[in-house]
Amino acid sequence: MSEVGRKVLSGRAIPLMLASAAIIAPARAFAPALALKAFGRMHTTIAADKQFPFRQTLRGGGYKYQAESSRGVFHTAMKGNHDYDYDYLCIGGGSGGVRSSRIAAGHGAKVALVECAKGGDTKDGGFGGLGGTCVNVGCVPKKLMTYGAHYTHDVHDAANYGWEIPQPKLNWKKFIDNKNKEIARLNGIYSNMLKNAGVEVIDGYAKLVDAHTVDIDGKKVTAETILVAVGGWPMMPKVEGGELAITSNEAFFLEERPKRVVVVGGGYIALEFAGIFKGYGAEVTQIYRGDMWLRGFDMDVRQHVLAEYKEQGIDVRFNCNIAKMEKNSDGSIKVTYEDGSTQETDIVMYATGRVPRTKNLNCEAAGVKLDAGGAIIVDEGFQTSVPSIYAVGDVINRIQLTPIALAEGHCLADTLFGGKPRKTDYSDVPTAVFSSPPIGTVGLTEEEARAKYKNVHIYRSTFRGMKHTISGRQEKTMYKLVVDADTDKVLGVHMVDPAAGEVIQLAGVCIKAGVTKTHFDSTIGVHPTAAEEMCTMRTRVPDAVPEKAAA
Repeated sequence: MSEVGRKVLSGRAIPLMLASAAIIAPARAFAPALALKAFGRMHTTIAADKQFPFRQTLRGGGYKYQAESSRGVFHTAMKGNHDYDYDYLCIGGGSGGVRSSRIAAGHGAKVALVECAKGGDTKDGGFGGLGGTCVNVGCVPKKLMTYGAHYTHDVHDAANYGWEIPQPKLNWKKFIDNKNKEIARLNGIYSNMLKNAGVEVIDGYAKLVDAHTVDIDGKKVTAETILVAVGGWPMMPKVEGGELAITSNEAFFLEERPKRVVVVGGGYIALEFAGIFKGYGAEVTQIYRGDMWLRGFDMDVRQHVLAEYKEQGIDVRFNCNIAKMEKNSDGSIKVTYEDGSTQETDIVMYATGRVPRTKNLNCEAAGVKLDAGGAIIVDEGFQTSVPSIYAVGDVINRIQLTPIALAEGHCLADTLFGGKPRKTDYSDVPTAVFSSPPIGTVGLTEEEARAKYKNVHIYRSTFRGMKHTISGRQEKTMYKLVVDADTDKVLGVHMVDPAAGEVIQLAGVCIKAGVTKTHFDSTIGVHPTAAEEMCTMRTRVPDAVPEKAAA
């Protein structure tokens, strides 16, 4: 036990407490009464919990406590005053772990981050690495592939604008090589960013041992506080011949562009890859076991994108599932569906969800509780069932988005080490699906709004964008506003538009600010743009007439 601990337990620490508080918080107005109250509370907790002396009161949030500003100050005061190797050890170098460790180090904590994969330009090492799923096998390479897939559209559209362009030839290997180089560059940027912040990056695989210990490839390392930010992993359902299929992980490292692809799933990842493969010239079939894809999205958006995919020639099949897969002598795959029909394809890609990556983390042995799906259970302060262990990001399975993990990790570091306790706001999160064309959405869907509010007005506009009046492409754009008629407040904004990802970000700011329909109506539109439609929709969509009861 440290000298401070012995003096606290013996009741002779008041002068030292006051001096320590004054030294570590010179910029703050020092309040002796607050210091005495905080340390008195710590003394009481020590008697009640001898297993982890004075740690429950030195962190923000938790099962028993709400985060308060004094707790952050005194956690900072105790940094380094323990026998552990680190103040803060993060398992996982994705968005949440990198952000939280970097911010904690900026607050003066001694921080280490453990990441097991090198990332970059190899299949085996490329599934992970600094930056996590987003950088290595998620948002970033997906967006690059989306850009690449759209060049076929651009070449086609250019013809009616007078450009005589020879038929383009795809060099898939060149694209994949360039994509890998870009990811490796980003891995390096993350590495330098962490080192510059004072975070020690440990290359290895970590698993929990106990409340303050992790095992990194056989070596025991200790920390006062541990953060688990290991993210998620693609889920592969059990199906006969399932070893022949790939997931989004492998899709980023295909050596050749497949000519025929079956995409299984109805979520945003499935839609994005169906559009990517189609744009690169493949014959694409997308199957989904349910009646309609994009569960949780506004129904008008779901139906609009369905029409667009069918217009592009993507074979979309609902209420369809694979019974088995068999490998043919030529390397292709024979797919047998549950209805007995068959199909030949080169690639079967499953995009049927992601699960928290806790399988080999040793959570249960360390006392960290998981839910039925393998997600780590945390309270609103991200504290697990073990008071010194926290978790953020996809591993807690709240909202699986990079910006959410960033926000959670930042909030946690500020609360634990910065004296700035705060919570993550999960309301009205804007998001985009980089389908073809892309989707943007924020706030309530029409279905959610009608279930919650009495008088809901809908404003919707569907039209062919100006570019395509000459290109000849039949692609259409849709904008939609969901409004509470009683207050005029805009409850939701939804769109399908090539610029949806850009536009929805500012729409998210508007929703956060409490924008009303009158605000939209009184704003001068930017002409000629598709987005000006949000400021010119005056006539609401008539309410659906209830079906008459059968006679």
